[in-house]
Amino acid sequence: MGYIQMSSILTNNSAMVALQTLRGINSNLETVQSEISTGKKVATAKDNAAIWAISTVMSTDVESFNQITDSLNKGSSTVGVARAASEQVTSLLQDMKELIVSAQEDLNADDRSKIQTDIDAKRTAISNIINAAQFNGQNLLKGTDSVSILASLDRGSDGTVSATSITVERQDLQTSAAVDAADKEATDAGYVSTEDTATENDVDKVASSAGTIASSDADGTISDGDTTTLTIKGGAVAVGDVFAFTVGGEDISVTAVDGDDTNTIAAKLRAAIDAAGVTNLETAGGADGADPATDDATVTLIADGGDITFATASISTTYVQSVIEDGEAADVTIAGGTLAAGDTFTVSADGTDYTYTAVDGDTNNEVVAGLKALLDDASITNLEVTVAEADDPATDAATLTLTADGGDVEVNLGALASQNAAVAAGGLGAIAELSVESSEAATTALNTIEDLLDTSISAATAFGSAQTQIEGQGEFVQTLIDSMTSGIGAMVDADIEAASAKLQALQVQQQLGVQALSIANSNPQTLLSQIGRAHV
Repeated sequence: MGYIQMSSILTNNSAMVALQTLRGINSNLETVQSEISTGKKVATAKDNAAIWAISTVMSTDVESFNQITDSLNKGSSTVGVARAASEQVTSLLQDMKELIVSAQEDLNADDRSKIQTDIDAKRTAISNIINAAQFNGQNLLKGTDSVSILASLDRGSDGTVSATSITVERQDLQTSAAVDAADKEATDAGYVSTEDTATENDVDKVASSAGTIASSDADGTISDGDTTTLTIKGGAVAVGDVFAFTVGGEDISVTAVDGDDTNTIAAKLRAAIDAAGVTNLETAGGADGADPATDDATVTLIADGGDITFATASISTTYVQSVIEDGEAADVTIAGGTLAAGDTFTVSADGTDYTYTAVDGDTNNEVVAGLKALLDDASITNLEVTVAEADDPATDAATLTLTADGGDVEVNLGALASQNAAVAAGGLGAIAELSVESSEAATTALNTIEDLLDTSISAATAFGSAQTQIEGQGEFVQTLIDSMTSGIGAMVDADIEAASAKLQALQVQQQLGVQALSIANSNPQTLLSQIGRAHV
Protein backbone atom coordinates (compact mmCIF):
# COMPACT_ATOMS: atom_id res chain seq x y z
CA MET A 1 0.00 0.00 0.00
CA GLY A 2 1.51 3.26 -1.00
CA TYR A 3 1.60 6.60 0.81
CA ILE A 4 0.08 9.70 -0.66
CA GLN A 5 2.07 12.95 -0.01
CA MET A 6 -0.33 15.57 1.20
CA SER A 7 -0.06 19.33 1.52
CA SER A 8 -0.63 20.85 4.94
CA ILE A 9 -2.67 23.97 5.45
CA LEU A 10 -1.05 24.56 8.84
CA THR A 11 2.62 24.24 7.85
CA ASN A 12 3.78 25.34 4.40
CA ASN A 13 7.01 23.41 4.15
CA SER A 14 7.61 24.49 0.59
CA ALA A 15 7.36 28.15 1.53
CA MET A 16 9.70 27.65 4.45
CA VAL A 17 12.31 25.98 2.23
CA ALA A 18 11.95 28.72 -0.34
CA LEU A 19 12.22 31.42 2.34
CA GLN A 20 15.35 29.84 3.83
CA THR A 21 16.94 29.68 0.42
CA LEU A 22 16.01 33.29 -0.28
CA ARG A 23 17.54 34.38 3.03
CA GLY A 24 20.84 32.71 2.11
CA ILE A 25 20.80 34.40 -1.28
CA ASN A 26 20.09 37.79 0.32
CA SER A 27 22.91 37.30 2.85
CA ASN A 28 25.38 36.49 0.08
CA LEU A 29 24.02 39.38 -1.95
CA GLU A 30 24.57 41.74 0.97
CA THR A 31 28.17 40.54 1.36
CA VAL A 32 28.90 41.01 -2.34
CA GLN A 33 27.28 44.44 -2.39
CA SER A 34 29.44 45.44 0.62
CA GLU A 35 32.57 44.27 -1.21
CA ILE A 36 31.64 46.35 -4.25
CA SER A 37 30.70 49.47 -2.26
CA THR A 38 33.75 49.38 0.06
CA GLY A 39 36.19 47.77 -2.33
CA LYS A 40 37.23 45.42 0.51
CA LYS A 41 36.55 41.82 1.15
CA VAL A 42 37.63 42.29 4.77
CA ALA A 43 36.21 45.60 5.95
CA THR A 44 35.43 44.79 9.59
CA ALA A 45 36.64 42.39 12.24
CA LYS A 46 33.59 40.13 11.68
CA ASP A 47 34.59 39.58 8.03
CA ASN A 48 37.87 37.89 9.06
CA ALA A 49 39.16 38.74 12.52
CA ALA A 50 42.77 37.60 11.97
CA ILE A 51 43.20 39.29 8.60
CA TRP A 52 41.51 42.46 9.86
CA ALA A 53 43.88 42.64 12.89
CA ILE A 54 47.00 42.16 10.75
CA SER A 55 45.89 44.66 8.13
CA THR A 56 44.91 47.25 10.74
CA VAL A 57 48.35 47.11 12.37
CA MET A 58 50.00 47.35 8.97
CA SER A 59 47.78 50.29 7.99
CA THR A 60 48.75 52.10 11.19
CA ASP A 61 52.40 51.50 10.37
CA VAL A 62 51.87 52.89 6.89
CA GLU A 63 50.41 56.10 8.34
CA SER A 64 53.38 56.33 10.72
CA PHE A 65 55.81 55.86 7.86
CA ASN A 66 54.02 58.64 5.97
CA GLN A 67 54.81 60.91 8.94
CA ILE A 68 58.40 59.69 8.85
CA THR A 69 58.55 60.59 5.18
CA ASP A 70 57.46 64.13 6.07
CA SER A 71 60.15 64.25 8.78
CA LEU A 72 62.83 63.06 6.36
CA ASN A 73 61.70 65.57 3.74
CA LYS A 74 61.93 68.43 6.25
CA GLY A 75 65.27 67.13 7.49
CA SER A 76 66.62 66.91 3.96
CA SER A 77 65.49 70.47 3.25
CA THR A 78 67.05 71.75 6.48
CA VAL A 79 70.35 70.04 5.77
CA GLY A 80 70.16 71.09 2.12
CA VAL A 81 69.89 74.75 3.10
CA ALA A 82 72.88 74.38 5.42
CA ARG A 83 74.88 72.59 2.71
CA ALA A 84 74.11 75.23 0.09
CA ALA A 85 74.97 78.00 2.54
CA SER A 86 78.27 76.42 3.56
CA GLU A 87 79.18 75.91 -0.11
CA GLN A 88 78.43 79.58 -0.76
CA VAL A 89 80.53 80.56 2.27
CA THR A 90 83.35 78.42 0.91
CA SER A 91 83.10 80.18 -2.43
CA LEU A 92 83.31 83.61 -0.75
CA LEU A 93 86.27 82.49 1.34
CA GLN A 94 87.99 81.40 -1.86
CA ASP A 95 87.38 84.88 -3.26
CA MET A 96 88.84 86.35 -0.08
CA LYS A 97 91.88 84.12 -0.44
CA GLU A 98 92.46 85.45 -3.93
CA LEU A 99 92.34 89.00 -2.58
CA ILE A 100 94.73 88.13 0.23
CA VAL A 101 97.13 86.46 -2.23
CA SER A 102 97.10 89.60 -4.36
CA ALA A 103 98.03 91.57 -1.22
CA GLN A 104 101.24 89.56 -0.80
CA GLU A 105 102.84 91.86 -3.38
CA ASP A 106 104.55 95.11 -2.52
CA LEU A 107 101.55 97.45 -2.65
CA ASN A 108 100.96 101.01 -1.62
CA ALA A 109 98.61 101.92 1.19
CA ASP A 110 95.80 102.96 -1.14
CA ASP A 111 95.81 99.64 -2.99
CA ARG A 112 95.85 97.72 0.27
CA SER A 113 92.94 99.79 1.51
CA LYS A 114 90.88 98.92 -1.57
CA ILE A 115 91.62 95.22 -1.15
CA GLN A 116 90.69 95.45 2.52
CA THR A 117 87.38 97.04 1.58
CA ASP A 118 86.59 94.08 -0.68
CA ILE A 119 87.56 91.64 2.05
CA ASP A 120 85.33 93.43 4.56
CA ALA A 121 82.39 93.33 2.12
CA LYS A 122 82.77 89.57 1.64
CA ARG A 123 83.04 89.13 5.40
CA THR A 124 79.68 90.89 5.77
CA ALA A 125 78.17 88.73 3.01
CA ILE A 126 79.37 85.57 4.77
CA SER A 127 77.82 86.71 8.04
CA ASN A 128 74.50 87.45 6.31
CA ILE A 129 74.44 84.02 4.63
CA ILE A 130 75.08 82.23 7.92
CA ASN A 131 72.35 84.17 9.72
CA ALA A 132 69.84 83.48 6.94
CA ALA A 133 70.66 79.77 6.51
CA GLN A 134 67.62 78.44 8.34
CA PHE A 135 64.69 76.21 7.42
CA ASN A 136 61.62 75.89 9.61
CA GLY A 137 63.44 77.74 12.38
CA GLN A 138 66.50 75.44 12.32
CA ASN A 139 69.93 76.88 11.51
CA LEU A 140 72.59 74.21 11.35
CA LEU A 141 75.40 76.75 10.90
CA LYS A 142 75.02 78.10 14.44
CA GLY A 143 75.94 76.24 17.60
CA THR A 144 77.50 72.84 18.12
CA ASP A 145 74.65 70.64 19.38
CA SER A 146 73.29 67.85 17.21
CA VAL A 147 69.89 67.57 15.52
CA SER A 148 67.92 64.30 15.39
CA ILE A 149 65.72 63.50 12.39
CA LEU A 150 63.10 60.73 12.75
CA ALA A 151 64.11 58.07 10.25
CA SER A 152 62.22 54.82 10.89
CA LEU A 153 60.04 52.67 13.13
CA ASP A 154 61.41 49.26 14.02
CA ARG A 155 58.84 46.61 15.04
CA GLY A 156 60.26 43.67 16.95
CA SER A 157 59.06 40.09 16.81
CA ASP A 158 57.36 40.62 20.17
CA GLY A 159 55.35 43.56 18.82
CA THR A 160 57.37 46.30 20.51
CA VAL A 161 58.06 49.39 18.42
CA SER A 162 61.08 51.68 18.67
CA ALA A 163 61.91 54.85 16.74
CA THR A 164 65.30 55.39 15.11
CA SER A 165 66.78 58.69 14.08
CA ILE A 166 69.53 60.13 11.90
CA THR A 167 71.79 62.47 13.86
CA VAL A 168 73.13 65.53 12.07
CA GLU A 169 75.87 67.50 13.77
CA ARG A 170 75.67 71.27 13.56
CA GLN A 171 78.67 72.94 11.97
CA ASP A 172 79.43 76.24 13.69
CA LEU A 173 80.33 78.76 11.00
CA GLN A 174 79.48 81.87 12.99
CA THR A 175 81.78 84.82 12.53
CA SER A 176 81.43 86.08 16.09
CA ALA A 177 84.61 86.60 18.08
CA ALA A 178 85.16 85.13 21.53
CA VAL A 179 83.66 86.98 24.48
CA ASP A 180 85.41 86.78 27.84
CA ALA A 181 83.49 86.29 31.04
CA ALA A 182 82.39 89.67 32.33
CA ASP A 183 80.83 91.02 35.50
CA LYS A 184 77.07 91.31 35.31
CA GLU A 185 75.61 94.78 35.25
CA ALA A 186 72.80 95.83 37.57
CA THR A 187 70.31 95.42 34.73
CA ASP A 188 71.50 91.90 33.82
CA ALA A 189 69.63 88.72 34.68
CA GLY A 190 71.18 87.13 37.75
CA TYR A 191 72.85 90.29 39.06
CA VAL A 192 73.83 89.79 42.71
CA SER A 193 73.18 92.55 45.24
CA THR A 194 72.66 92.79 48.99
CA GLU A 195 70.48 94.42 51.56
CA ASP A 196 72.19 93.90 54.88
CA THR A 197 72.58 94.93 58.47
CA ALA A 198 76.23 93.91 58.58
CA THR A 199 78.98 95.96 60.20
CA GLU A 200 81.86 96.78 57.87
CA ASN A 201 85.51 96.64 59.02
CA ASP A 202 88.77 97.15 57.14
CA VAL A 203 90.83 93.98 57.37
CA ASP A 204 94.46 93.58 56.25
CA LYS A 205 95.08 91.09 53.51
CA VAL A 206 97.51 88.32 54.35
CA ALA A 207 101.03 89.39 53.35
CA SER A 208 102.15 88.07 49.94
CA SER A 209 98.65 86.83 49.09
CA ALA A 210 97.09 87.59 45.70
CA GLY A 211 96.43 91.28 45.16
CA THR A 212 98.68 92.61 47.94
CA ILE A 213 101.26 95.39 47.70
CA ALA A 214 104.83 95.14 49.00
CA SER A 215 108.09 97.10 48.77
CA SER A 216 111.58 96.07 47.72
CA ASP A 217 113.05 98.64 50.15
CA ALA A 218 113.09 98.08 53.87
CA ASP A 219 114.73 101.23 55.29
CA GLY A 220 111.84 103.58 54.71
CA THR A 221 113.88 106.20 52.81
CA ILE A 222 114.59 106.62 49.10
CA SER A 223 117.98 108.27 48.73
CA ASP A 224 118.65 110.74 45.94
CA GLY A 225 119.19 108.78 42.74
CA ASP A 226 117.87 105.53 44.20
CA THR A 227 114.82 103.56 43.22
CA THR A 228 112.16 101.68 45.17
CA THR A 229 109.86 99.22 43.50
CA LEU A 230 106.38 98.47 44.77
CA THR A 231 105.07 95.08 43.70
CA ILE A 232 101.37 94.24 43.41
CA LYS A 233 101.17 90.48 43.51
CA GLY A 234 99.25 88.91 40.66
CA GLY A 235 95.86 87.45 41.46
CA ALA A 236 92.26 88.35 42.11
CA VAL A 237 91.33 91.88 43.09
CA ALA A 238 87.96 92.26 44.79
CA VAL A 239 85.70 95.29 44.75
CA GLY A 240 86.48 97.39 47.80
CA ASP A 241 90.13 96.31 48.15
CA VAL A 242 92.21 99.32 49.23
CA PHE A 243 95.89 99.77 48.24
CA ALA A 244 97.67 102.51 50.23
CA PHE A 245 101.06 103.88 51.31
CA THR A 246 102.70 107.17 52.21
CA VAL A 247 105.55 108.72 50.20
CA GLY A 248 107.14 112.14 50.76
CA GLY A 249 104.47 112.86 53.36
CA GLU A 250 101.63 112.33 50.90
CA ASP A 251 99.03 109.60 51.43
CA ILE A 252 98.43 107.57 48.28
CA SER A 253 95.34 105.37 48.17
CA VAL A 254 93.39 103.50 45.49
CA THR A 255 90.15 101.54 46.01
CA ALA A 256 89.34 98.72 43.58
CA VAL A 257 86.10 98.89 41.60
CA ASP A 258 84.34 96.48 39.24
CA GLY A 259 86.67 95.25 36.50
CA ASP A 260 89.93 96.19 38.22
CA ASP A 261 92.91 93.85 38.19
CA THR A 262 96.49 94.24 39.41
CA ASN A 263 97.51 96.07 36.23
CA THR A 264 94.73 98.68 36.51
CA ILE A 265 95.51 99.12 40.22
CA ALA A 266 99.17 99.77 39.37
CA ALA A 267 98.15 102.32 36.72
CA LYS A 268 95.85 104.09 39.19
CA LEU A 269 98.64 104.20 41.81
CA ARG A 270 101.06 105.77 39.30
CA ALA A 271 98.44 108.37 38.40
CA ALA A 272 97.75 109.12 42.08
CA ILE A 273 101.47 109.58 42.78
CA ASP A 274 101.86 111.95 39.84
CA ALA A 275 98.80 113.89 40.96
CA ALA A 276 100.21 114.23 44.51
CA GLY A 277 103.21 116.29 43.22
CA VAL A 278 105.74 114.87 45.73
CA THR A 279 108.94 116.96 45.85
CA ASN A 280 112.03 115.26 44.38
CA LEU A 281 109.94 112.29 43.16
CA GLU A 282 110.35 111.53 39.50
CA THR A 283 107.28 110.51 37.59
CA ALA A 284 106.42 107.03 38.75
CA GLY A 285 107.13 104.22 36.30
CA GLY A 286 106.77 100.45 36.45
CA ALA A 287 105.51 97.52 34.40
CA ASP A 288 102.29 95.59 33.95
CA GLY A 289 102.02 91.83 34.37
CA ALA A 290 101.53 89.82 31.18
CA ASP A 291 98.64 88.02 32.88
CA PRO A 292 97.17 89.89 35.87
CA ALA A 293 95.73 86.64 37.19
CA THR A 294 99.21 85.29 37.84
CA ASP A 295 101.90 87.89 37.04
CA ASP A 296 102.96 90.83 39.24
CA ALA A 297 102.56 94.49 38.33
CA THR A 298 105.05 97.09 39.57
CA VAL A 299 105.19 100.78 40.49
CA THR A 300 108.66 102.41 40.51
CA LEU A 301 109.53 105.36 42.78
CA ILE A 302 112.69 107.34 41.80
CA ALA A 303 114.26 110.01 44.02
CA ASP A 304 115.65 112.83 41.88
CA GLY A 305 117.05 116.00 43.53
CA GLY A 306 117.03 114.85 47.13
CA ASP A 307 115.99 112.13 49.55
CA ILE A 308 112.37 111.14 49.86
CA THR A 309 110.77 109.81 52.99
CA PHE A 310 109.04 106.56 52.42
CA ALA A 311 107.61 104.58 55.30
CA THR A 312 107.33 100.92 54.37
CA ALA A 313 105.17 100.50 57.44
CA SER A 314 102.58 102.69 55.71
CA ILE A 315 102.05 100.12 52.96
CA SER A 316 98.78 98.32 53.40
CA THR A 317 96.28 96.26 51.43
CA THR A 318 92.89 95.96 53.06
CA TYR A 319 89.50 94.62 52.18
CA VAL A 320 86.09 95.26 53.64
CA GLN A 321 85.12 92.55 56.08
CA SER A 322 81.44 92.49 57.00
CA VAL A 323 80.24 91.06 60.29
CA ILE A 324 76.67 89.90 60.74
CA GLU A 325 76.00 90.31 64.41
CA ASP A 326 74.17 87.66 66.38
CA GLY A 327 70.46 87.78 65.55
CA GLU A 328 70.96 89.96 62.46
CA ALA A 329 70.66 88.93 58.81
CA ALA A 330 71.91 89.92 55.36
CA ASP A 331 69.77 89.36 52.24
CA VAL A 332 71.58 88.47 49.03
CA THR A 333 69.31 88.86 46.00
CA ILE A 334 69.68 87.25 42.56
CA ALA A 335 67.87 89.31 39.91
CA GLY A 336 65.31 87.54 37.73
CA GLY A 337 65.72 86.88 34.03
CA THR A 338 67.12 84.29 31.66
CA LEU A 339 70.46 82.85 32.73
CA ALA A 340 73.06 81.26 30.49
CA ALA A 341 74.91 78.04 31.14
CA GLY A 342 78.27 78.98 32.65
CA ASP A 343 77.09 82.09 34.51
CA THR A 344 78.76 82.20 37.94
CA PHE A 345 77.53 83.48 41.30
CA THR A 346 79.83 84.00 44.30
CA VAL A 347 79.21 84.57 47.99
CA SER A 348 82.10 84.89 50.47
CA ALA A 349 81.74 83.77 54.08
CA ASP A 350 84.20 82.88 56.82
CA GLY A 351 87.13 83.72 54.54
CA THR A 352 86.10 81.39 51.69
CA ASP A 353 84.45 82.07 48.35
CA TYR A 354 81.50 79.84 47.41
CA THR A 355 80.67 79.86 43.72
CA TYR A 356 77.71 78.28 41.94
CA THR A 357 77.93 77.80 38.18
CA ALA A 358 74.65 77.74 36.27
CA VAL A 359 73.81 74.88 33.92
CA ASP A 360 71.41 74.94 30.98
CA GLY A 361 67.86 75.61 32.16
CA ASP A 362 68.80 77.07 35.54
CA THR A 363 66.88 80.02 36.96
CA ASN A 364 67.70 82.24 39.93
CA ASN A 365 65.78 79.75 42.08
CA GLU A 366 68.33 77.06 41.25
CA VAL A 367 71.13 79.55 41.94
CA VAL A 368 69.99 80.39 45.50
CA ALA A 369 69.38 76.69 46.16
CA GLY A 370 72.87 75.85 44.90
CA LEU A 371 74.54 78.56 46.99
CA LYS A 372 72.61 77.42 50.06
CA ALA A 373 73.80 73.84 49.50
CA LEU A 374 77.43 75.01 49.27
CA LEU A 375 77.17 77.08 52.46
CA ASP A 376 75.32 74.31 54.31
CA ASP A 377 78.00 71.79 53.36
CA ALA A 378 80.66 74.16 54.71
CA SER A 379 79.04 74.02 58.18
CA ILE A 380 80.08 77.60 59.05
CA THR A 381 79.73 78.23 62.78
CA ASN A 382 76.69 80.33 63.78
CA LEU A 383 75.55 80.78 60.17
CA GLU A 384 72.01 79.86 59.20
CA VAL A 385 71.09 80.01 55.50
CA THR A 386 67.56 80.22 54.12
CA VAL A 387 66.13 80.97 50.66
CA ALA A 388 63.04 82.67 49.29
CA GLU A 389 62.34 81.53 45.73
CA ALA A 390 61.08 83.86 43.02
CA ASP A 391 57.40 83.48 42.15
CA ASP A 392 58.32 84.12 38.53
CA PRO A 393 62.07 83.61 37.89
CA ALA A 394 61.75 85.46 34.58
CA THR A 395 61.04 88.73 36.39
CA ASP A 396 61.28 88.33 40.16
CA ALA A 397 64.39 88.17 42.34
CA ALA A 398 65.27 85.16 44.47
CA THR A 399 66.78 85.77 47.89
CA LEU A 400 69.50 84.05 49.90
CA THR A 401 69.36 85.12 53.57
CA LEU A 402 72.44 84.81 55.80
CA THR A 403 71.50 84.90 59.48
CA ALA A 404 73.86 84.95 62.47
CA ASP A 405 72.47 82.53 65.08
CA GLY A 406 74.46 81.95 68.25
CA GLY A 407 77.24 84.45 67.57
CA ASP A 408 78.71 86.90 65.06
CA VAL A 409 79.55 85.67 61.56
CA GLU A 410 82.23 87.14 59.32
CA VAL A 411 81.24 87.51 55.67
CA ASN A 412 82.63 89.51 52.78
CA LEU A 413 79.59 91.08 51.19
CA GLY A 414 81.91 93.30 49.17
CA ALA A 415 83.05 90.14 47.36
CA LEU A 416 79.55 89.32 46.09
CA ALA A 417 79.93 88.66 42.39
CA SER A 418 78.07 87.39 39.37
CA GLN A 419 79.52 86.95 35.91
CA ASN A 420 78.10 86.33 32.48
CA ALA A 421 79.58 83.19 30.98
CA ALA A 422 82.36 83.42 28.48
CA VAL A 423 81.31 82.86 24.87
CA ALA A 424 83.56 80.89 22.58
CA ALA A 425 84.39 82.24 19.16
CA GLY A 426 82.36 80.94 16.24
CA GLY A 427 83.91 78.48 13.83
CA LEU A 428 84.81 81.38 11.54
CA GLY A 429 85.52 83.85 14.36
CA ALA A 430 89.05 84.45 13.08
CA ILE A 431 87.58 86.08 9.96
CA ALA A 432 87.39 89.34 11.93
CA GLU A 433 91.20 89.34 12.13
CA LEU A 434 91.78 89.23 8.37
CA SER A 435 93.75 92.28 7.40
CA VAL A 436 96.01 93.23 4.49
CA GLU A 437 96.81 96.74 5.70
CA SER A 438 100.49 95.72 5.88
CA SER A 439 102.64 93.01 4.33
CA GLU A 440 103.03 91.35 7.74
CA ALA A 441 99.26 91.33 8.27
CA ALA A 442 98.73 89.97 4.76
CA THR A 443 101.09 87.07 5.50
CA THR A 444 99.18 86.24 8.67
CA ALA A 445 95.86 86.55 6.84
CA LEU A 446 96.98 84.00 4.25
CA ASN A 447 97.49 81.36 6.94
CA THR A 448 94.23 82.30 8.64
CA ILE A 449 92.15 82.07 5.46
CA GLU A 450 93.46 78.54 4.88
CA ASP A 451 92.16 77.46 8.28
CA LEU A 452 88.82 79.11 7.61
CA LEU A 453 88.54 77.36 4.25
CA ASP A 454 89.25 74.00 5.88
CA THR A 455 86.45 74.69 8.37
CA SER A 456 83.86 75.65 5.74
CA ILE A 457 84.81 72.79 3.40
CA SER A 458 84.51 70.29 6.25
CA ALA A 459 81.08 71.72 7.10
CA ALA A 460 79.84 71.45 3.51
CA THR A 461 81.18 67.90 3.27
CA ALA A 462 79.46 66.86 6.50
CA PHE A 463 76.14 68.32 5.36
CA GLY A 464 76.47 66.69 1.94
CA SER A 465 77.01 63.26 3.49
CA ALA A 466 74.11 63.78 5.89
CA GLN A 467 71.77 64.87 3.09
CA THR A 468 72.69 61.81 1.02
CA GLN A 469 71.94 59.55 3.99
CA ILE A 470 68.60 61.25 4.64
CA GLU A 471 67.49 61.09 1.01
CA GLY A 472 68.52 57.42 0.80
CA GLN A 473 66.47 56.66 3.91
CA GLY A 474 63.55 58.58 2.42
CA GLU A 475 63.64 56.43 -0.74
CA PHE A 476 63.74 53.26 1.35
CA VAL A 477 60.80 54.36 3.51
CA GLN A 478 58.75 55.18 0.38
CA THR A 479 59.53 51.74 -1.07
CA LEU A 480 58.52 50.19 2.25
CA ILE A 481 55.23 52.12 2.23
CA ASP A 482 54.48 50.94 -1.33
CA SER A 483 55.23 47.30 -0.42
CA MET A 484 53.14 47.40 2.75
CA THR A 485 50.25 49.09 0.94
CA SER A 486 50.36 46.38 -1.74
CA GLY A 487 50.43 43.65 0.90
CA ILE A 488 47.47 45.12 2.74
CA GLY A 489 45.55 45.31 -0.54
CA ALA A 490 46.22 41.66 -1.29
CA MET A 491 44.78 40.71 2.11
CA VAL A 492 41.68 42.91 2.27
CA ASP A 493 40.83 44.30 -1.18
CA ALA A 494 37.94 42.75 -3.08
CA ASP A 495 38.13 41.37 -6.66
CA ILE A 496 35.63 43.77 -8.16
CA GLU A 497 35.25 41.83 -11.46
CA ALA A 498 34.53 38.58 -9.66
CA ALA A 499 32.24 40.35 -7.20
CA SER A 500 30.28 41.96 -10.06
CA ALA A 501 29.78 38.62 -11.77
CA LYS A 502 28.69 37.05 -8.50
CA LEU A 503 26.31 39.95 -7.89
CA GLN A 504 24.53 39.32 -11.19
CA ALA A 505 24.22 35.61 -10.43
CA LEU A 506 22.85 36.26 -6.96
CA GLN A 507 20.35 38.80 -8.31
CA VAL A 508 19.00 36.13 -10.71
CA GLN A 509 18.87 33.64 -7.87
CA GLN A 510 17.07 36.22 -5.75
CA GLN A 511 14.40 36.68 -8.44
CA LEU A 512 13.92 32.92 -8.78
CA GLY A 513 13.76 32.59 -5.00
CA VAL A 514 11.06 35.22 -4.81
CA GLN A 515 9.08 33.37 -7.52
CA ALA A 516 9.52 30.04 -5.75
CA LEU A 517 8.33 31.57 -2.49
CA SER A 518 5.32 33.05 -4.26
CA ILE A 519 4.38 29.66 -5.75
CA ALA A 520 4.83 27.92 -2.44
CA ASN A 521 2.61 30.44 -0.70
CA SER A 522 -0.12 29.97 -3.32
CA ASN A 523 -0.51 26.19 -2.79
CA PRO A 524 -2.53 26.38 0.47
CA GLN A 525 -4.87 28.91 -1.08
CA THR A 526 -5.53 26.51 -3.98
CA LEU A 527 -6.26 23.65 -1.59
CA LEU A 528 -8.66 25.71 0.49
CA SER A 529 -10.45 26.79 -2.65
CA GLN A 530 -10.97 23.16 -3.69
CA ILE A 531 -12.24 22.22 -0.23
CA GLY A 532 -14.72 25.09 -0.37
CA ARG A 533 -16.20 23.92 -3.71
CA ALA A 534 -16.52 20.37 -2.39
CA HIS A 535 -18.71 21.49 0.47
CA VAL A 536 -20.98 23.29 -1.88
